[in-house]
Amino acid sequence: MRIISGTAAGVILKVPKGFDVRPTPDLVRQAIFNSLGERVLNARIIEFFAGTGALSLECLSRGSAHAVCVEKSSRHAQYIRKNLESAQLPASVMDIRVQDAFTSITQLAHAGQQFDLILADPPYGEKNVGRRSTSIAQQMLDNPELPKLAASGGLFILGHTKRDTLSFPAYWSEVKTLKHGDTVMRFFKPDLGLQGVL
Repeated sequence: MRIISGTAAGVILKVPKGFDVRPTPDLVRQAIFNSLGERVLNARIIEFFAGTGALSLECLSRGSAHAVCVEKSSRHAQYIRKNLESAQLPASVMDIRVQDAFTSITQLAHAGQQFDLILADPPYGEKNVGRRSTSIAQQMLDNPELPKLAASGGLFILGHTKRDTLSFPAYWSEVKTLKHGDTVMRFFKPDLGLQGVL
């Protein structure tokens, strides 16, 4: 697993052993960043369920201004720090919050923080047939505080497994879908005017 492009292109990222982390595959990340193009330049990024920090580090390598990585595991957070160092990026361009994603969303929204790109590729949910999804990806979409974190023109990019059928609250408008193997990446923009509908 490596950084694909930018100032840190080719840097191999350290990944914790075991099944607790499922890094976003290189091909999926490449498709995401091909779609984003110059949107990453000077962008403010937040990555939930950061794991190795791969998505944030790719953004920073390609010219983003700053990234916040939210990762609940202090062990995994150490890997993010090691990967930032390996990428030879200054420590000042990244903040690491060792915290539950949903707690962080609430705190950041109440603090008025906003980001140009909100990234989340959480642990996959189960197949849901005949019932509404209960996956973390669905919980992210359902969280009414999350759209408040999007700056004007900002995007929310959410990963999930194709067997997990999601429902989209009215305050999210889907603008693009990328599919690769079992992975689906959805691009949303918020409509804060509709936040009170559901």
